[in-house]
Amino acid sequence: MSDSLKLQYIISDEDFTRAGEASGDVKSKLKMMGVNPDVIRKVSIAMYEGEINMVIHANGGVIDVIITPKDITMILKDKGPGIKDVDLAMQAGYSTASENVRALGFGAGMGLPNMKKYSDEMKIETELGVGTTVTMKVNF
Repeated sequence: MSDSLKLQYIISDEDFTRAGEASGDVKSKLKMMGVNPDVIRKVSIAMYEGEINMVIHANGGVIDVIITPKDITMILKDKGPGIKDVDLAMQAGYSTASENVRALGFGAGMGLPNMKKYSDEMKIETELGVGTTVTMKVNF
């Protein structure tokens, strides 16, 4: 893998039937590239959690994935409501998901904590009423 590869995924809002397709596609591509299974696992979990958050909370958005010989960067950008209190949102179990979403088995409040846990670097940029960009990096 000498050059970088850039992938882009459009995430639809409230489309739980397709949620997880982008992270599944990245997982498949990384397997075909022969990437270490531990790296694939970390990328898959971090990206899936972000993808689900975009469906639940953020009216969808765009995920850019950049694969280089050194790392994999995932940039999740939405135009949702923003995160009111990032420190609170990072606490395991805290959730603003609706009862309807919880009834579907989502919204347990583990999305952002798992994104941080399974990435080597994570940065959240958010503005209320404008949207949120989460950048995660997993090193090889």
